[in-house]
Amino acid sequence: AYERRFPTCPLIPMFVASDTVNEYKSEDEAVHVIERRCKLDIDAPRLLKKIAGVDYVYFVQKNSLNRRERTLHIEAYNETFSNRVIINEHCSYTVHPDNEDWTCFEQSASLDIKSFFGFESTVEKIAMKQYTSNIKKGKEIIEYYLKQLEEEGITFVPRWTPPVACKSESSTSHPRRPVSPAINIPESATKEGLSNKEILTTSSSPSEPTAGTPDDKLDADYIKRYLGDLTPMQESCLIRLRQWLQETHKGKIPKDEHILRFLRARDFNIDKAREILCQSLTWRKQHQVDYILDTWNPPQVLQDYYAGGWHHHDKDGRPLYVLRLGQMDTKGLVRALGEEALLRHVLSINEEGLRRCEENTKVFGRPISSWTCLVDLEGLNMRHLWRPGVKALLRIIEVVEANYPETLGRLLILRAPRVFPVLWTLVSPFIDDNTRKKFLIYAGNDYQGPGGLLDYIDKEIIPDFLGGECMCEVPEGGLVPKSLYRTAEELENEDIKLWTETIYQSASVFKGAPHEVLIQIVDASSVITWDFDVCKGDIVFNIFHSKRAPQPPKKDSLGAHSITSPGGNNVQLIDKVWQLGCDYSMVESPLICKEGESVQGSHVTRWPGFYILQWKFHSMPACATTNLPRVDDVLASLQVSSHKCKVMYYTEVIGSEDFRGSMTSLESSHSGFSQLSAATTSSSQSHSSSMISR
Repeated sequence: AYERRFPTCPLIPMFVASDTVNEYKSEDEAVHVIERRCKLDIDAPRLLKKIAGVDYVYFVQKNSLNRRERTLHIEAYNETFSNRVIINEHCSYTVHPDNEDWTCFEQSASLDIKSFFGFESTVEKIAMKQYTSNIKKGKEIIEYYLKQLEEEGITFVPRWTPPVACKSESSTSHPRRPVSPAINIPESATKEGLSNKEILTTSSSPSEPTAGTPDDKLDADYIKRYLGDLTPMQESCLIRLRQWLQETHKGKIPKDEHILRFLRARDFNIDKAREILCQSLTWRKQHQVDYILDTWNPPQVLQDYYAGGWHHHDKDGRPLYVLRLGQMDTKGLVRALGEEALLRHVLSINEEGLRRCEENTKVFGRPISSWTCLVDLEGLNMRHLWRPGVKALLRIIEVVEANYPETLGRLLILRAPRVFPVLWTLVSPFIDDNTRKKFLIYAGNDYQGPGGLLDYIDKEIIPDFLGGECMCEVPEGGLVPKSLYRTAEELENEDIKLWTETIYQSASVFKGAPHEVLIQIVDASSVITWDFDVCKGDIVFNIFHSKRAPQPPKKDSLGAHSITSPGGNNVQLIDKVWQLGCDYSMVESPLICKEGESVQGSHVTRWPGFYILQWKFHSMPACATTNLPRVDDVLASLQVSSHKCKVMYYTEVIGSEDFRGSMTSLESSHSGFSQLSAATTSSSQSHSSSMISR
């Protein structure tokens, strides 16, 4: 199917033509390598093409098909402007190790722009845009040719087997690894989760005792009881993601039900699910969300005027949450509490929802992973469209969407007034498409008719304010007295108090603008400790010492970059005129930290003075092959600077008189925490003052 896109492909308009420049076939026809020169019509501004002096761009593509190993490797690089721009791409089709009927596809690429007539930024955006577009169309194109083959009656290609003549020759002059005879794989063995290798072993040596049951299958009863119906592929994704977390994540591992939510939110694309799950776990750690049910005590204002609460369950056994939004004074709550208090309260509601789902799973004997929300809009008016209130609502939706995917089973919106379409227009773009499909909206008293509330909730538990017989203990809301309003300064201080219960701080790191933290040491042999997560990008971590204090940082340290950093601060302390080795010295070897890694460590100080912890943007070597940025990041890079990293950190100094540990107990360690982190490597580098181990 892949070969059918040559010599040209109508589904790829920019692919104009291709010529074969080199071809090789092995004698046994197992290996077929073909090299082509491809002509591309890049969608670039006419002015740029005129300046560059070209109408078309040429790439060289080498396809290596190995029928013996059942692999197809594709390599491509640019021929045009190769002295100015270096593009390398690698794709591979392989057989899934656990199921030989599945094909795995992997793709990576690197882009290095050395110079391009002063249009480097424009070329980067064009390249990213074209590449993103091609990635999205890749699956569509291969499926098109697969369908074409099916229409021609080709639905199966027999497995390659070595020719007889080739066997005899190889046995005399060119010894090769013996080929196992083809055997029929029993369907029962496949269902039991045996790999190809295991099936061959058990078939050829029936007398040998088999190894224990491989740990790559979930118990069928467990799946049915707690997870629901899963296809073999979905089950495999869950096992692989859970195993990856167990190997790389040092914190609390989420339960299978929660991991499954993130997989479902990304249609079981394991890389995308792993990305958002890792970001969510970092967020939970930063804000100590795991402890929110034990530590969060809602202020009295919320208890009196927040018109929402849990109310039994729906017909499917899902916990039911009732929100009387029309009766709630959102403006008054924001003015009295601030955004952060409302956000934390909503987080506690979601955490309670997760707990209730677990309880209902046990009660009803079937998996219940989401809840139903009933929103009554009677009383909704223009007051609810107060801008800061809508802003707070959008922020809450954004946080919930990112960290509690697939937890909303159904949303019933009742008694929607005329002003509702205005609110919906503001809010709907921030809601995931899958979530929007779960919305049912009723105007007026339509919820009482056919297809209404009775289809989803038992008559006995319909709340009294909706005409039912069940007393609902949800507060009625009402206007928040203005005497409870707080000034902007009070709210700001309260927000800081609420969210800095976490000991971590956030910082942004830009290319050419590292983030630096100053620590003054009075007594030698004190211990500086650190704990940080790399939330975005790759950084280099350094520790410096200076006998003199650096100048206070300028307030507008990012002014030269014209970049604001709402998600964290950026402070630069080391003066540009300072010279390393003269004005300050490096006391630890630089530590390269990849996106998603969690790093903890410490340093025993030798001298008093000023120590500077630095997080610096890490630039890859010019010709290094790097992973292709995530599609979302590529799109974002067209609008914002791509040279930006984020870290979340905590530092502390332990005085020498308080320190009772040994030198070897002070280690700096990594834990891989994203799809960009490679398998944890093991190396160590010891110093007389501290130890760093990866």
